[in-house]
Amino acid sequence: MTETEPQRLSKCVTRQFNCSRREAELLIEGGWVLVDGAVVEEPQFKVLEQTITLHPDAVAEPVEPATILLHKPAGLETGSRGLLQLISPASRAEDDASRVRPLKKHFSHLKLLLPLEDTASGLQVLTQDYRVERKLGEEGNRIEQEWIVEVAGSIVVDGLALLNQPSVKVSWQNETRLRFALKNPQPGQIANMCASVGLTVLALKRIRVGRISMAGLQPGQWRYLPAHERF
Repeated sequence: MTETEPQRLSKCVTRQFNCSRREAELLIEGGWVLVDGAVVEEPQFKVLEQTITLHPDAVAEPVEPATILLHKPAGLETGSRGLLQLISPASRAEDDASRVRPLKKHFSHLKLLLPLEDTASGLQVLTQDYRVERKLGEEGNRIEQEWIVEVAGSIVVDGLALLNQPSVKVSWQNETRLRFALKNPQPGQIANMCASVGLTVLALKRIRVGRISMAGLQPGQWRYLPAHERF
């Protein structure tokens, strides 16, 4: 190969910064390498005469798997590509305090956990982390979820008492809104419970899974789950 032929960025980083090929790939995939001032995360990216620089905080470590907390809008099909298309750097919540640096690698191979019904909105969890997947997969039926339910109609006498069960806690938030706290809700369960006491569900929103709340996320926004937060 002559000096006038483009070369892989990983090869150039290896030579310029006196590191191994693996270290070069980790630096690039970690978003620490800039080409003409722009971050490039692909080791195979071809460069010729561009200026290659390294972020001063660069470390050659594998990218940690990401877990993303999304406020799913109502009506969006949970299994559709549209759900994943919502997750981009542009839709990240401005007040995300996780301090996670967004990388392209975070937005691929995300697994959907505890999926919401298509008509429901609220907290949706997507992860690359096998530990989170195992936690919500193996223990998901024991983790409490909190829902806000907009209802219409007139509740029957003692209807609130009938809704409350040993494994379900229900309370009024206002005249048209109920709060449900329950474990492992099945599709249609909340709507059926409301119907049994004379209420029609107008909207369902999940606002918490275990210890993780949706907080101030707006519909279509997301944030990272930081390392110190646990379900």
